Amino acid sequence: MRTYTRGAPTVFFLSLLWPLLTPVVVAAPATEVDPSAGIPFMGGNYDGHPMLYFSRGDVEALQYAAAGTHREMARRIREAGETMLEHPEEYLPPWSPAEFSARWNEVYGNNLGVLSMFCLLYPHRAGALDLAKDYMERMAAQPSWLVKDAPWDEVPLAHSLVGFATAYDFLYEYLNKGQQERFLQVIGNASRWGFQYLHNHQPTNCVALLTGSLVYMTQGYLQEAYLWTKQVLSIMEKSMVLLQDVTDGSLYEGVAYGTYTTRSLFQYMFLVQRHFAISHFDHPWLLKHFAFLYRTILPGFQRTVAILVFLDRYVLRNGSGNWLADLIHQNRVIEGPGQAGKGQRWCTLHTEFIWYDPNLIPKPPSDFGTSQLHYFEDWGVVTYGSALPADTNHTFVSFKSGKLGGRAIFDIVHRNKYKEWIKGWRNFNAGHEHPDQNTFTFAPNGVPFITEALYGPKYTLLNNAVLFGSAVSGSCFKPWAGQVTEACDSKWLKYKVGLAADAQGRVEAAMERQGVVFIRGEGRSAYNPELKIRNFQRNLLLLHPQLLLLVDHLHLDPDSPTRAMSAFFHNTELPFQGTKIDGVHGAFISHGEDKYKMFWMDDTGYSNKGVIGYWNYPRGYPYNGSNYVNVTMPLRYPHTRVAYIFFGPGVDVQSFSLRGDDQRVDIYLATKDHTYTIYLLTGEVTSKPLFSMVLLDHKKIVFEKAAVPADTSLEEVEEYVNVMEDNLQHVKPVFQQMERHILGRVLNTASFRKTAERLLQFSDKKKTEEVIEKMFAMSKKQGKGKGGKKVNLGEKLSESLPDIFAQIEVNEKRERQKTSKRTYEDSPEEGDAESRAFIDYTDTRKNRKGGFVKGRKFKEVHMVATAGSEGLPSTASYIRLFLLLNTATFFLLLAVLLTRFQRGRSLHTQRCFYTILLIDCIILLYLYSSCSHTQC
Repeated sequence: MRTYTRGAPTVFFLSLLWPLLTPVVVAAPATEVDPSAGIPFMGGNYDGHPMLYFSRGDVEALQYAAAGTHREMARRIREAGETMLEHPEEYLPPWSPAEFSARWNEVYGNNLGVLSMFCLLYPHRAGALDLAKDYMERMAAQPSWLVKDAPWDEVPLAHSLVGFATAYDFLYEYLNKGQQERFLQVIGNASRWGFQYLHNHQPTNCVALLTGSLVYMTQGYLQEAYLWTKQVLSIMEKSMVLLQDVTDGSLYEGVAYGTYTTRSLFQYMFLVQRHFAISHFDHPWLLKHFAFLYRTILPGFQRTVAILVFLDRYVLRNGSGNWLADLIHQNRVIEGPGQAGKGQRWCTLHTEFIWYDPNLIPKPPSDFGTSQLHYFEDWGVVTYGSALPADTNHTFVSFKSGKLGGRAIFDIVHRNKYKEWIKGWRNFNAGHEHPDQNTFTFAPNGVPFITEALYGPKYTLLNNAVLFGSAVSGSCFKPWAGQVTEACDSKWLKYKVGLAADAQGRVEAAMERQGVVFIRGEGRSAYNPELKIRNFQRNLLLLHPQLLLLVDHLHLDPDSPTRAMSAFFHNTELPFQGTKIDGVHGAFISHGEDKYKMFWMDDTGYSNKGVIGYWNYPRGYPYNGSNYVNVTMPLRYPHTRVAYIFFGPGVDVQSFSLRGDDQRVDIYLATKDHTYTIYLLTGEVTSKPLFSMVLLDHKKIVFEKAAVPADTSLEEVEEYVNVMEDNLQHVKPVFQQMERHILGRVLNTASFRKTAERLLQFSDKKKTEEVIEKMFAMSKKQGKGKGGKKVNLGEKLSESLPDIFAQIEVNEKRERQKTSKRTYEDSPEEGDAESRAFIDYTDTRKNRKGGFVKGRKFKEVHMVATAGSEGLPSTASYIRLFLLLNTATFFLLLAVLLTRFQRGRSLHTQRCFYTILLIDCIILLYLYSSCSHTQC
């Protein structure tokens, strides 16, 4: 028996210590998937300004980084700052309200962010701080930041607010007392706008309101800030849920507007993690978003995408984002189409600097250097040959044929998904899209040959699309009918009602075989059914990096009124010139000494002369217009096929012909080096399960139908309402912590009563005086507790306050309902669906232990700041102290047991000692568990 007992301690203590060791071992890999992405949660513990993106203690480190690891980005910030200092008259906002509101003025807010960062990094630069203060004084002097001719459009105000609030946060210590108070009032007044007008441009507006709210919160205006913060989160958290349906990482408005969206969306993700511990860094859309940027860049990398450093630091962690951002900066367009607009060129420099991680060595993706085919299934876009150096045979091709608004949004609207939130198209804004189903672009050798017409009027003819000859209702250019979404008298695409609401195209095939690319799209549903078009196939075959074949297949119903089609092809940079060879008409552009040519004919051998011209855009658009070729061809019942060939200087086409029957069309092409015979199966039912077959010299290339992935629609996110509500629960504890801090700071000071009145200003007026008197009396009785320990009177005072946040929700709910109703009545079509998100966001937790939403119990949100935040709750400090003392006691008892009790002691004595040690182990485990919960 003695032998057995003496052998027990080793196994016994290993089994007891193992639960303590296991979490450490298991937790080790967890750092690789840190949901916070390394962004410290502040937990309501602030030491003043700055606080939005970094704390006061981080400023010196940022200044050192500007001279070291971040010097390239700091150089760009300094260039922007120096430019504004050299020409202040060009960049300072005007004092005159009439002049300030006379034109689109987002530039003032956009430039203020980088100017304030410049001042923060280089505080001793003569004149910089004075310029920034003058800039803010001029903006503060404006009665409104809206534009006079568009008072309903809140976007300029949003840009002004986010820039002004960011500058206030960065430069707070450099402002005098009067400026601090006056500028804070300006932020508060501007933030109140969001209560009524939030709708489109959602991320931009929400980040502006959130930025203003956080600054207001830090200054002690908790009730107002709480209301605005809950407004923002109730909207944006819904958007994050819906974005899970977008499976390809895209944004339906395209890369230009998409990066405008993500600029604010990524700021939102950062801010809610830092201030409310709401993490979206494992979001499935975010994990695929790099492809949206990488797979859409033309050879030569001439695009500015500053948000790539955010993706790399917080999502990718592999250096690819930094690598792509570096290449884009090196190759950015300085002048001409594609250059950064004056109002936006500096707007992301400060966040790029903050988010940059120099430890991520720039590294290209593994497939860099080879042309890859990529299909964005939600967006309805296919790309090939993106992100290559500009060189011979480095070619880019894109094709679009998809659902209006993207597959996710289209299916949400048409399948009545998320019906707790969504009421048709009025919850979405597809107004920035274009009537561009079955359109394409082509850039052989990286040279833009067939390009998008960029952002202009919403006409079908301003895209590389087709119009049909028939005067159906709604046509903008009779007797030609474009796609049903085109808008004749508006800057915005039609999408809400009627035929436009159901418009869609479809990518039927996208595949590459042996260096040849085949893409097919079906665009019939984008046109008016009155045209009686049974099929409108557009087939693309990239036969050689400099040779593209486009074949349009039209199948008409017997009673179709259309007898002609008119195709447009655009180039925003270079003009077209006409040409003709052997009776086949064509056009070309000149790029230096090289010519890029196109020719066309139908399946009867007919080739009509094209119309070449330039379309001027109306005033108010960012571009002047576009060069175009317009090819009009006759249509026959039941089938018509028209083929177009596009080729660069490295290809010499010597012959071109086509013929067809009701099942297929055969195209023959001969160049100086190769012969191509293309069999294109166009029938609805084909004799073979093929799309196409290409004979390249003596090599056969087959594009089979079996390779096409099925188009599937996702199910709703499970318990989507509760997913959003879970994240909303993170807000209130932060504000309650701020409440305790504020009261603790003003104890026994002259400003105590004023602070308490501010906290209670939206509460019941009859009870306010009574509560304040009680709090004031408690503050006078502040003293020592038992044992000489100081009583935490800030927490006691906070507990004596009524729940000020629940009260403001109740008091404002009726007004929010009135506002929402008024919004619908004033403009039923433009009804602000997002404003309804404000109505029912009240805190649904019923008690301190947990809360309930639709039968599901929420976990209590723990208010714990991560490393880097200031201050820890007193409970966590006590737990940590007891844990250390108990650990020391445990090892002391263990040492005594091993050295003193191994021999010469009775079995009863040893068992008593083991019992004491076991009790101590249980206490130790309990303390360890408590400490892990509070991260003490």
